[in-house]
Amino acid sequence: MNDSFEALGLPQTMLSTLSALGYATPTPVQAAAIPPLLEGRDVLAQAATGTGKTAAFVLPMLARLDEHRTRKPFETFGVVLVPTRELALQVTEAVRRYGASLGVHAVAIYGGEPIGVQLKALKRGVDLVVATPGRALDHLERQTLKLGHVKTVVLDEADEMLDMGFADDLEKILGALPEKRQTALFSATLPQRIQKIAEKNLRSPARLTIAKPKVAAGEAPKVRQVAYVVQRAHKVPALVRVLQAEDAKSALVFCRTRDDVDELAGLLPEKGLSAEALHGGLDQTQRDRVMKRFKSGAVRLLIATDVAARGLDIDHLNLVVNHDVPTNAEIYTHRIGRTGRAGREGVAITLCEPSQQRLVKSLDRGITFAQVPSAAELEKQRLEKTKAHVVEAARNSVGAELKTWLAEAGIDVAELGAAAIMLLHREHFGSAEVELADIPVPRRSAPRQTKHERSERSERSERTPSSGGTGKATLFISLGKGAGIRPGDLVGAIANEAGLTSKDIGPIDIQHRFSLVGVPEARADDIIRAMRATSIRGRKAMVRRDRE
Repeated sequence: MNDSFEALGLPQTMLSTLSALGYATPTPVQAAAIPPLLEGRDVLAQAATGTGKTAAFVLPMLARLDEHRTRKPFETFGVVLVPTRELALQVTEAVRRYGASLGVHAVAIYGGEPIGVQLKALKRGVDLVVATPGRALDHLERQTLKLGHVKTVVLDEADEMLDMGFADDLEKILGALPEKRQTALFSATLPQRIQKIAEKNLRSPARLTIAKPKVAAGEAPKVRQVAYVVQRAHKVPALVRVLQAEDAKSALVFCRTRDDVDELAGLLPEKGLSAEALHGGLDQTQRDRVMKRFKSGAVRLLIATDVAARGLDIDHLNLVVNHDVPTNAEIYTHRIGRTGRAGREGVAITLCEPSQQRLVKSLDRGITFAQVPSAAELEKQRLEKTKAHVVEAARNSVGAELKTWLAEAGIDVAELGAAAIMLLHREHFGSAEVELADIPVPRRSAPRQTKHERSERSERSERTPSSGGTGKATLFISLGKGAGIRPGDLVGAIANEAGLTSKDIGPIDIQHRFSLVGVPEARADDIIRAMRATSIRGRKAMVRRDRE
């Protein structure tokens, strides 16, 4: 493999720029993709996010620009299609940085920004356009983006663009490009639909598969992947405990829906953790504000949906948490690709319910299962960090001017040191105290019963009166703490409407936006009908069996 940029065939002007930027050795995807792209070949590359693939396609695009080129209104020589506004801005910034010595003009076009600003830039003529498919098609139909002179087109994060519903837009844009052109497709995964696009639009491409770097014996992986098994009722406390244990500078927490994001972002500040929500329901101004606060470090936690977080590239992000388990390996790959980027270390944590363990195991072989740290373990870990800081300070002679005072104080040095360390410890961790209640370890599932055992169990249940059974059903009620619901409200409503006693009802788990209530299995359907016809604290609720 080429171990230097000089060996890849890049022009000297670009090598000087890379050297000034501190780039010494190409990453595997850069070493594999740059030579065929410089030769003018099409490329189909599978490479995970955070591996340096932006430079892998931007550098050859810049190297192939004619230095005597003339820019014409609304025309461009190269197009990069990306799934999100955030990624469009990042790629455009990379183009400007790598092409500074070449006088390159690049523009990002995306939805959510007034189209007039983009029109002015395009009218002046640009070398490269970095665009989201929807806005690129909009300009194409307005004839404010002309693709007749495009030499190279790149589809970056192609699988994400398809996931976001851009398949038809991509088809129209690719159909408007010159037949004689260079096409490069980069994707973290290569499902069948991506391969069909490649077969239709790429000509004899160089096929590149950049595997995850293998971890040498005795070395830790760049991204540590851990799954904690917890019951759903304990997921928020488990998340808080995990975030405190990792003590990350910044963390990205993934939820499945907008409502889940808003609920979690509202709950975490109550636990001493500042958080911001990011999802498709926010307008562009709100998203910009959230991202600015997160990138600046003003807020450490970003709670987001998959769509909103696509294309994010944040240098200091070292922790990703799957609060909701992704449904397949593709989504999981994209999520954890937000950390451990460009060779940096990162952590990917998944909170899974007992029934989801098989799914989690299928996502990635590198995932290990562990128990959520106990309150005692977390406090011990924190104290070790404090002691390490104190030892480091002592070795650096911090506080040397206090030695005379210590000698005159007449206090035992060991006692004084212990007191000072504890004060420092409380000052540092006081804003996020450890909740003493430990998170229960889910019980192991009972072994599967044989057909004969199930038959015997069925016969016993038929002989046992339903009213005397001990089976429980869990009901989901769409009102929680946010509606002022208390256990007594739920017990009173169910007991009054269904004729039960309080001892028949429970356990009860009240979350911010919903509640889970245990009731006798034999009476569950009657209770649901009765509860749907009444109200709790003056509010109607959606009541159904819980879908755990």
